Amino acid sequence: MSDSLVIIPTYNEKENVVKMLETVMSLEPLFNVLVVDDGSPDGTADLVKSVATKFNGRVFILERNGKQGLGTAYIAGFKWVLKKDYAYIFEMDCDFSHNPHDLIRLREECVGGADVVVGSRNVKGGGVVNWPLGRRLISRGASIYVNLVLWLGVRDSTAGFVAYKKDVLDAIDIDSVEFIGYAFQIEMKLRAKRKGFNIVEVPIVFRDRVLGTSKMSLNIFNEAFFGVLKMKIRLKNGL
Repeated sequence: MSDSLVIIPTYNEKENVVKMLETVMSLEPLFNVLVVDDGSPDGTADLVKSVATKFNGRVFILERNGKQGLGTAYIAGFKWVLKKDYAYIFEMDCDFSHNPHDLIRLREECVGGADVVVGSRNVKGGGVVNWPLGRRLISRGASIYVNLVLWLGVRDSTAGFVAYKKDVLDAIDIDSVEFIGYAFQIEMKLRAKRKGFNIVEVPIVFRDRVLGTSKMSLNIFNEAFFGVLKMKIRLKNGL
């Protein structure tokens, strides 16, 4: 029985999902996986179900109707996992921009005492591959902006490769989490910090997807920018 569960949201990830599941299933210690699929028209969910049977009950799927946003996918996954007995819960992309082998290092930090572990591009040893200069500057600038406004103290505040101890998710009122795009990642870290949990960053190398289509959009960027200002206002009301 694994004590660790990885939540992987998917939307049109047929090129990546089987390989991702096979890779995570091969890791030691064992990790289970919950795929949260938003009605992918390319048949992603069917692929998950077709391979899940060979992994002895370690792969699960939660199917939703239509594309509802990254944050809501994770919230749905958190609600699912909080009814189970997992000690460590992970967020990870399906497109191999996050190296699944790094799950082991994130888990080790949790076992060693960290409450939240962020796979960080912005600490020593971390970085990005296959990103143009403009996107690198936007990403770095976003984290600087977040820390200037919120004093979060996390160098990669928008990172989506994150491990949580179950106690953290139990303590956060996940039903009240407002944002659904990249601001979701900032809000979750902020809520964890406000609850007094220990956040640790470990270096990862983020690789831009090779297969499939990026989900980045202007709306997601705008939500993150203006969402940070909204979070600052809400801090005064006890976020």
